[in-house]
Amino acid sequence: MSHFYASLFEDDAARLIAAGCFVLTVALYFAAKRLYARFKSPWLTPLLAVPAVLAVIVVTARIPYSVYFADTHWLMWLLGPATVAFAVPIYEYRALLKRHWISLTVGVTVGILVAVGGSLALAKLLHLSPELQRSLATRSVSTPFALAVSDKIHAPKDLTALFVIATGVCGMLFGEIVLALVPLRTQLARELGSEEGVVASLTMMIAGVAMVLLAPVLGMLPI
Repeated sequence: MSHFYASLFEDDAARLIAAGCFVLTVALYFAAKRLYARFKSPWLTPLLAVPAVLAVIVVTARIPYSVYFADTHWLMWLLGPATVAFAVPIYEYRALLKRHWISLTVGVTVGILVAVGGSLALAKLLHLSPELQRSLATRSVSTPFALAVSDKIHAPKDLTALFVIATGVCGMLFGEIVLALVPLRTQLARELGSEEGVVASLTMMIAGVAMVLLAPVLGMLPI
């Protein structure tokens, strides 16, 4: 009987900690968002600051990942509706997209080939495990699409999400530096600005859909 009550107490404590992790995650997000809006430092962006602070807290408090994920897993589900919301500005700028459909098609095709091929080549060069190789192959599309692909190629979802976020953070921190060094002739190619942001969003969505459609092919690659 004492073991039963001890187990019940542990379950209640785990649920309380899980709820606290959820509240902490949301609170840190809004705090980082306000700080970023005020100081405009890339290190304060929620995508970078919140995971860093959460990692320190979870590791210091020795909170198991399963406990943290118990009440926060549905936040990842919200990425799906957020991605679908990109359809609104895309519809508003449909005339712009029609003018540049050739560039978009070529850019997405080359981007997928370079991203997937480069990731797999580097993973094989470093002799990474098959699980890491499959997760790295999907790192260059947005998280909802990457998770859908990971289901089809049997890649660990946790690793897939980690690599996608890490890729996004690196692109955000170093993207403008790279663009400054590349002799691009048009502002649209730099994807910086309101209309350029729409093109970037469309490119991301097309690349994600293409990756989902190509998932069976990725699953047959000799990894």
